Amino acid sequence: MAKKTIIVISGAGISAESGVKTFRDSDGLWEGYDVMEVATPEGWQKNKALVLDFYNQRRKQLLNVLPNKAHELLATLEKNYTVKIITQNVDDLHERAGSKQVLHLHGELFKVRSTQNPNYILDWKTDLSTNDKDENGHQLRPHIVWFGEAVPAIEEAVEWVYEADILLVIGTSLQVYPAAGLLNYAPKNTPIFYIDPKPAEVTSFPKNIKIIPEVATQGMEIFVNELKGLEL
Repeated sequence: MAKKTIIVISGAGISAESGVKTFRDSDGLWEGYDVMEVATPEGWQKNKALVLDFYNQRRKQLLNVLPNKAHELLATLEKNYTVKIITQNVDDLHERAGSKQVLHLHGELFKVRSTQNPNYILDWKTDLSTNDKDENGHQLRPHIVWFGEAVPAIEEAVEWVYEADILLVIGTSLQVYPAAGLLNYAPKNTPIFYIDPKPAEVTSFPKNIKIIPEVATQGMEIFVNELKGLEL
């Protein structure tokens, strides 16, 4: 019998317990920086050195954290399910925990790309400077989807959600679009689970959603037990 497919939509909350700061605090700052200065095309044009330094610091931070139990539990589900993870996170903690199919909606911190050729992408774990260029001499930039930029992976993400036998949303406020709209593409009557200590209050939630108001690690333990019930 074919394995059931669990589609996961993950956000900053799943990485918070590993020590990765959530993308934006309530005051609009990210690690003390105005996100408009470091996460927009306009900020990049205004001060490339500032943007590069910001992401260099984020890269160093990511090298010093580890996946947590929530990441690990998701990876272990692959023994019995087909698991595909659509993440808003730019870290690689899902992959380090062992998850095999991860789609990064907002880019990846350990990659850089050419400012002229979006398909010229390199793995990158050290500092990036204004002296780093592609093979044609064009500046390299963080491989991050900034505010105001298109989300190239969203169409593939929609296709994944169409496949869901079970949909799990974990660690996201469901406030950032287009990612927040992905729930709408789940097949009718698909069981949906939403793990977040402060779940969004959305009146348009499907009736078949179960909210688990816990942090990611505790919520994943509950979810794993809920899966056993679905199999009965």
